[in-house]
Amino acid sequence: MGKIAQEKLDINYDELADYLHVNHSVYMKCGSKVYYLTDVNYEAWRAQDTSIRNSKNHFVDCSDLVPTVDEFLSLPFVDGHTIKEVFDHCEFYPSTKGVKA
Repeated sequence: MGKIAQEKLDINYDELADYLHVNHSVYMKCGSKVYYLTDVNYEAWRAQDTSIRNSKNHFVDCSDLVPTVDEFLSLPFVDGHTIKEVFDHCEFYPSTKGVKA
């Protein structure tokens, strides 16, 4: 899991699928909620709730696992809405590697 970048992405909905294919993850902020959208070893896609951590200190899944980005973008995991439905009310941030001090 990467860290959320400070600068938000200038991206539209039609570019999001390509961005995910190339970068494999992105943070999505909708109101006070922040989701980590990511692939699972290139085999499946999922959304994770960044406000909840499991016993391994990893974000907790809040969507089903699906094999394609298109299926993922159609999942209603944001309070019953899909990413497309809430896109205009969200901000997207790159996921960056942590830098050791």
